[in-house]
Amino acid sequence: MRKVFRNFLFLILSRVIIVTSLNPTLDDDVLGLIVFKADLQDPNGKLVSWNEDDDSPCKWKGVRCNPRSNRVSDLVLDGFGLSGKMGRGLMKLKFLRKLSLARNNLTGSIGVNLAQLSNLRVIDLSENSLSGPVPSNFFEQCGSLRSISLANNMFSGQIADTLVSCSALGSLNFSSNQFSGMLPSGVWSLRGLRSLDVSDNLLEGEIPRSIDGLYNLREIKLRKNQFTGQVPGEIGACALLRSVDFSENSFSGNLPSSLQKLSLCSDLNFHSNLFTGEITEWIGEMGSLQNVDLANNMFSGAVPNAIGKIQSLKVLNISNNRFSGSLPTSMINCQNIKILDVSQNSLTAFLPTWVFQLGLQTVKFSENKLTGSISGAFTSSNFISHQNLQVVDISQNELSGEIPSDIGKFSSLRILNMSKNSLTGEIPKTVGNLKVLDSLDLSVNQLNGSIPFEIGGATSLKRLVISQNSLSGSIPSSIETCPSLTSLILSRNSLSGQIPVAMSKLANLEYVDLSFNKLTGTLPKPLANLVHLVTFNVSHNQLQGELPASAFFNTISPSSVAGNPTLCGAAVNKSCSGVLPKPIVLNPNSTGSDPDLAPQILGHKKTILSISTLIAIGAAAVIVIGIIFVTVLNIRVRSTMSRSAAAVPLSGSSLSSSPGTDTKSGKLVMFSGELEFSTGAHALLNKDCELGRGGFGAVYRTILGDGQSVAIKKLTVSSLVKSQEEFEREVKKLGKIHHPNLVTLEGYYWTPSLQLLIYEYVPGGNLYKHLHEDEDANGISLTWNERFNIILGIAKSLAHLHQLNIIHYNLKSSNILIDGLGEPKVADFGLARLLPMLDRYVLSSKIQSALGYMAPEFACKTVKITDKCDVYGFGILVLEIVTGRKPVEYMEDDVVILCDMVRGALEDGGVDECIDERLQGKFPAEEVVPVMKLALICASQVPSNRPEMAEVINILGLIKCPSESLEESEQ
Repeated sequence: MRKVFRNFLFLILSRVIIVTSLNPTLDDDVLGLIVFKADLQDPNGKLVSWNEDDDSPCKWKGVRCNPRSNRVSDLVLDGFGLSGKMGRGLMKLKFLRKLSLARNNLTGSIGVNLAQLSNLRVIDLSENSLSGPVPSNFFEQCGSLRSISLANNMFSGQIADTLVSCSALGSLNFSSNQFSGMLPSGVWSLRGLRSLDVSDNLLEGEIPRSIDGLYNLREIKLRKNQFTGQVPGEIGACALLRSVDFSENSFSGNLPSSLQKLSLCSDLNFHSNLFTGEITEWIGEMGSLQNVDLANNMFSGAVPNAIGKIQSLKVLNISNNRFSGSLPTSMINCQNIKILDVSQNSLTAFLPTWVFQLGLQTVKFSENKLTGSISGAFTSSNFISHQNLQVVDISQNELSGEIPSDIGKFSSLRILNMSKNSLTGEIPKTVGNLKVLDSLDLSVNQLNGSIPFEIGGATSLKRLVISQNSLSGSIPSSIETCPSLTSLILSRNSLSGQIPVAMSKLANLEYVDLSFNKLTGTLPKPLANLVHLVTFNVSHNQLQGELPASAFFNTISPSSVAGNPTLCGAAVNKSCSGVLPKPIVLNPNSTGSDPDLAPQILGHKKTILSISTLIAIGAAAVIVIGIIFVTVLNIRVRSTMSRSAAAVPLSGSSLSSSPGTDTKSGKLVMFSGELEFSTGAHALLNKDCELGRGGFGAVYRTILGDGQSVAIKKLTVSSLVKSQEEFEREVKKLGKIHHPNLVTLEGYYWTPSLQLLIYEYVPGGNLYKHLHEDEDANGISLTWNERFNIILGIAKSLAHLHQLNIIHYNLKSSNILIDGLGEPKVADFGLARLLPMLDRYVLSSKIQSALGYMAPEFACKTVKITDKCDVYGFGILVLEIVTGRKPVEYMEDDVVILCDMVRGALEDGGVDECIDERLQGKFPAEEVVPVMKLALICASQVPSNRPEMAEVINILGLIKCPSESLEESEQ
């Protein structure tokens, strides 16, 4: 291939030499582009018109020439689907003014110094996969450059100081890369700069006061970096600014009042920083503002009355601050406003009715201190003014009164959240008129009556949450007319009657919670058809009979079905009654068409066995024969097994060895070569040997011939497990993983219908028992040092797994085993790799018992699952270890989310109330509090905000031994 390529270039160069005297300049362009093309892959054939035999490239696709000189002036190949590298052929295009290769798949580094093209005005390499540092000489001769974009690539390193050489630069876009360090000081002296965008990088430092030199600046975007310090008052000198985005950094202090000089500014974004102080009346002077986002800071004081002067305002987001008082009524003058978010503040007074007369699309007042009735806001008199209202969130206030029936007239509503208030009365039947309603949350109120049958009219519902009220009556069968429903949460009411069969028609259901009600009857068998279920909680009702037969219900968490005394099945550890249905008596003389024959049939002395009875007898016979076969085979194994063999064929129904080569036999592999079992199949057949059950199967203890105990996990995912070849390949990889804080995989067993994993036996029980069940025989619980050691050990094990690109997926306290020395050993790691595909349904159905530990991205199908899911679970696990409380606890009239409880306690200064009472007075606060804060960071809702596990280990080291760490850093 290389020889062909060299011959190809030789022919081109030979041709150029021959015709140089005829037209040397044009051939430079042809040659340059053909050589440039040779470094690319063109799967879509976009460059098929580029022919080296042409005298001019001016008619080639993506090429534009200067009509006077016929030389290439523009090369625009945006979105051509090209891959490969940027070759040196571009350097032949001496008259090139615009180079745009955006939205392709180019890789590698920038290997050519494009700045040497003295006529080049525009460079756009955005949205590729280019990487590495940008060479410092790239900017050395860029005096003619007007615009450069390297956005959405993977460039790294520092931005070269030579950027100051681009003195004519008007637009600079380096966003969405991995640039680090400080911005070159020369950037702030580029007086011609109109647009500066370095958002979404790793840049740091402060904004210098010399920013006033950028008096031509129209747009500045520093979003999502690590900038610190205050916003300099000199920013007010940049009078032409239209857009300012300093969001998601660590800026602090007050916003300068000089911002009021930016009379042309339409977008002001400072969200997610550390700003403090008040927003005073100066904001009213910014008369062109359309979008204002000050969310997630520490602003305080009243919302300034001057906001009412900004008639152009369309979006106002001041959520998650410390604003107090009430919204100024002057805002009724903001007739263009569409989105208002003042949630998570300390606003008081009534819910302002005038807000609902502004034609808003989104209104969010959640998590404030509003009081009074809501009826005034949702009345027909306001209907005409807010036909466009799509989102209403007034949750977590102190609002009261009934939900007015006029709510059904707001036909555009998509999200309605009134949860966690003191609302009374019945759910209005008119909610069924909300045809585009996507989410309805009325939970944690004092609503009574029944769930209206008319709710089935809200056919677009995806999420229905009415838990923790005083609702009675039955679940309406009309729910079947909401085919998009994914979440149905009706727990902690007084609902009665049977679970409607109609629920089985909701094919998209994922999360169902009907717990703590008075439901009766059996679970409808068709529920087994709901293949997307993640959780299905019917605990603490009066249900009876068997669970539906499906992969999900066969492995459902016992806690999800607890508290139903007459419910039976493996999940509740209660065998179902052997009572058979009433026999069908067959009369061979009956055609089944004469009703008069019924008395003859009933009075017939000779009873004929029913079909179901015959089936039961046959099944019992098969079971008896199977047990005899297993027993005989096990005895035979003990007399013939070779201790030195590494792998032998086994019967598919036990651990016994078989010398035959029957195709139905399985294979046992012990990585250490040990094969002899003292208890053999007995360990799998005797419930006394069971250690526990999890999402992937039951675990039993058995003993090797030398007396060594092992734990055998009997997988219950046979229908999902990969082929034997893939299964063995993945298991052998897991068998090579060794770490002091990971449970060692000793071997495995395979048949198409039975898979076993053989682990080392850890005698000290699991962490869940140490934290939530009885203390040891001496009444002693885990000390703080023991808990810290467990936290550190878990962190080390996860860091080791992540280094091997293995995600645990199923982190929880019952999967943390404690050995005889008090060291933690993480179990169940890597089991998701045994499944054929890592989709959310398969994973969630296997790990639904770890609900409180599951990262929020599991519920969002568009977010990639990464090792940051483990970091989230680790954060919750740390809080569990420190507080001694479960991730989610159900009280009589409340549900306590551990993460929220700890976060609230830290904010209110009541952290001592969170710490496990068994530790009170026996812990160093200088260690416990930082550990809890670290846990909350790990449990951040945003994956990118969670640290790597290697960072967590370093931080734990600093927390435990700050003086030693300080000494090391000074040496």
